[in-house]
Amino acid sequence: MRQREAKSDLSSSGGARGGDLALADAQSSASVSIATAARVLARRKDQPGALLPVLHDIQDALGCIPPETVPTVAAALNLSRAEVHGVITFYPHFRSAPAGRHTLEVCRAESCQALGAERLAEHARGRLGCDFHATTGDGAFSLEPVYCLGLCAQSPAVMLDGRPHARVTPDKLDRLLQAARDQEAVQ
Repeated sequence: MRQREAKSDLSSSGGARGGDLALADAQSSASVSIATAARVLARRKDQPGALLPVLHDIQDALGCIPPETVPTVAAALNLSRAEVHGVITFYPHFRSAPAGRHTLEVCRAESCQALGAERLAEHARGRLGCDFHATTGDGAFSLEPVYCLGLCAQSPAVMLDGRPHARVTPDKLDRLLQAARDQEAVQ
């Protein structure tokens, strides 16, 4: 019984690189992003395989995973900063800077590619003035690739602010983008 208690104490301490002590410091941080990360970590750190849920929760709360939160996440989960950074940069869903007010995802799957998605992607890049994984200078749109929206029979497809659109032509894309801008102007 005593060995089990000792082992439990060691595993919850987070080891030599920080753990609970680093988390306590982070929770009192003046930085909103670090304090937010600390709240997420306090809730999730003991969950097996906590890194991905932690990163998702931080991005949901802050709109991105700010680079200054990486040391806090690493210390609390007893990982290296390189391990955390590697996961953030490996998955295209995670972003280190806030997304635009609107997100345009262009399908890059085979069916859409066969029916004009590359031309549509080029048009989107030109119209928005940014490449994939980037945000327009005015912060209005983020352009992201997506690998299948399930609209293969109606290719090419895009998703704008979580709403799928099928059989999208460059003209239809222009209308969708303009409607998003117009809706923003009304609000």
